[in-house]
Amino acid sequence: MLKILRVIFLISLFSQVVPSIRSSGQEKEGMVKYTTDFRFNDGIYINFDQVKMNSPIPKAKLLTSIDYNDREFFKKILEGDKIYFYDNMGVRQEIVKSNIWGYSRNGILYVQIQESFNRITFVGSICHFVADITTYDSRYYNSPYGYYDPYYSPYSYSNYYNPYNPYYSPYRSNMTRSELKQYLIDFESGKVLEFDVDNTELLLMKDNKLYEEYVQLSRKKKKDLMFVYIRKFNENNPLYIPVPVQ
Repeated sequence: MLKILRVIFLISLFSQVVPSIRSSGQEKEGMVKYTTDFRFNDGIYINFDQVKMNSPIPKAKLLTSIDYNDREFFKKILEGDKIYFYDNMGVRQEIVKSNIWGYSRNGILYVQIQESFNRITFVGSICHFVADITTYDSRYYNSPYGYYDPYYSPYSYSNYYNPYNPYYSPYRSNMTRSELKQYLIDFESGKVLEFDVDNTELLLMKDNKLYEEYVQLSRKKKKDLMFVYIRKFNENNPLYIPVPVQ
């Protein structure tokens, strides 16, 4: 937990010191270099291609009775199981909520993981975000004490002759818990990957110089410097996105 909070702090700090390059500094026709001033078009993104094109389904095309000016518009519309909207031909369409990629609110992206939406705090050619994940732990129990007891036997005298003994046979119990997990998004492919050394190394392969530097590090150094190298990658390989609708 402390390590995740430290990474979030570093991301926040880095975002504040990055120089601002506004849309007037376009370097490619119809495209703008991503900076912390950039705002994605608001709306629901069905897939990652729409994210790359900065072309979501806007509020005006969503079929709902919710006030478009409601501050909790996206939260409310995503409470249902399906989203209804009009496509570019004006035909009514529907999509299951669990199948959409995410949405943008006030220019900020939120990606769906386990049917919950998580803010992407660090955007670039490699993105980083944190999500609250529910994990399932299936453990083997053989005793009435809720854990594995190597000395417990359901065949003991007191248990064997008790016809009402619910622990006569070994059983499994599923436990759930919530935990914060860190993820990466490859903005080229849209793939969501766990934030670990192997995936960091995989993404850095697109920059030969950085990759060669990183692979020379010890395993511990690699783990400690994952975010540093992702930041370097984004500096060397800036993200360009279609100009937002004004």
